[in-house]
Amino acid sequence: MSVALIVNPSAAGGRARRALPEVLAALTRLGIGHRADYTQSLDHARALARRAAAAGETAVAFGGDGTVGAVAGALSDCDGVLGVLPGGRGNDFARTLGIPLTPVDACDVLTRGEVRRLDLGDVNGRAYVGIASCGFDSDVNRIANETRLVRGNLVYAYGLLRALAIWKPAVFTIELDSGERRTIWGYSVAAANSRFFGAGMMLAPDASIDDGELEIVIIRRVSRLRYLLMAPRVFRGAHVRLDNVEVIRCSGARISASRRFTMYADGEPIAELPATARARPAAVRTIVPVS
Repeated sequence: MSVALIVNPSAAGGRARRALPEVLAALTRLGIGHRADYTQSLDHARALARRAAAAGETAVAFGGDGTVGAVAGALSDCDGVLGVLPGGRGNDFARTLGIPLTPVDACDVLTRGEVRRLDLGDVNGRAYVGIASCGFDSDVNRIANETRLVRGNLVYAYGLLRALAIWKPAVFTIELDSGERRTIWGYSVAAANSRFFGAGMMLAPDASIDDGELEIVIIRRVSRLRYLLMAPRVFRGAHVRLDNVEVIRCSGARISASRRFTMYADGEPIAELPATARARPAAVRTIVPVS
């Protein structure tokens, strides 16, 4: 087995870059052939993934979920194999798969895991692995990405509090692939390929990465205080039982809003609304822990 590490050196303040020497030593101990390249952008990560697939190597995304999503999308076009080493702030795709969140420990999965075909999400032709969301979540992601005051997982909590202080509800229109149309006044709309986002928030507790569908999670208007009080429930997935939360399973939906929003997926901006989110069934071969 030979792997091409696609390393995002700036993810989580350089977490992957700092851990790289230990990871390379672990791969050597495990008898895994390897080489490593630093990414310059998500487009560069996609190009490195395609090069690895053409060389018959496993393309291992070593960074945050944005890097994983970029690599996975590129590999889905050429039937390459994806490996995942967590090196970002959230690492929600690794959490979904049950991959250890310590990079050196995660190396074991590369040699002892199994290859499964997993779904990807897609927004306007761009792939993602986790959850695409817009509205209030757009503001939270923007603040989290821009801040230099807070590090690590707490950056999303910081983003939530900052965004909530100035948030005003918007009107969202969701047109499902079935032809059904919903118009709601509220906080956010998300298209979930997997369960987690925001460093362990279980936004879509019943989402599956191999069922060929997305879960559309709608959060309707409530007071800011009630929203703040309900927020901790997301870490347990208990928020879906609240009367202002609705979850719809579908293969795709078009989402628009009464004012401008950027849709974010895997912590990265992916499209401006209106946007169409779809499932790409069995799109990428991925090394996962043996179940």
